Amino acid sequence: MSDGQWWFCLKHMRVEPEQGCPNKDRMGPYASEQEAAGALQRAAERNKAWDEADADEE
Repeated sequence: MSDGQWWFCLKHMRVEPEQGCPNKDRMGPYASEQEAAGALQRAAERNKAWDEADADEE
């Protein structure tokens, strides 16, 4: 398969190995397919935490 490089394609909304869409359309790289599959969830959780931190500073 791949040498540990997995990406989440934002254009096709799926996990791809290193050979895939251009990097500008993807999140990653990740060390595993499972890690890449959780990319959007982790991003949403981080955004929520940052928004809450910003609200605490106001």
